[in-house]
Amino acid sequence: MRDDVLRQVEQFLYREARLLDNRQFHQWLELLTDDIRYWMPMRSNRYAATSKSISILDGSRYEEEDVSKEGDLAFMDEDKDSLSRRVDRLDTGMAWAEDPPSRTRHFVSNVEVEPGERESEIKVYSNFIMYRTRAETEENFYVGSREDVLRNVDGAWKIASRKIVFDQNVLLAKNLSNFF
Repeated sequence: MRDDVLRQVEQFLYREARLLDNRQFHQWLELLTDDIRYWMPMRSNRYAATSKSISILDGSRYEEEDVSKEGDLAFMDEDKDSLSRRVDRLDTGMAWAEDPPSRTRHFVSNVEVEPGERESEIKVYSNFIMYRTRAETEENFYVGSREDVLRNVDGAWKIASRKIVFDQNVLLAKNLSNFF
């Protein structure tokens, strides 16, 4: 992938982080395609198949993958409509999980770009840390990876899909009301 495309993608992701941190959610929605899938599968702890800590009686039942699959339970599985409704709800003053609002800081790193399945798309891998503080004492760190498909729409990048995978499998936050 060309260096100028990588630089464009990095700037796009940094702008997205700024919009989210500044609570400019309507502008953030404009960065999404109408057919976006915003998916956050769950993670579980798995022992390695060679682990001596546990005994697997039936090796054919062992699963190495620690991230939930398509159709399994997920923290989030949203589309443009549900994301828009979440943003609209924040404007009502009735979103108790965000009253008072969270203060967030998104850090994006390790950005890699490769060709997508379509000519107008690219696949982007990145890591993130999101720090969230709310009220007087609530603090949370979310750490993980993202797999995005960016699509060129009328000369601008838009997020066509996002898969968010947390490193932690148990979330200690009181809610999961932020965007990643």
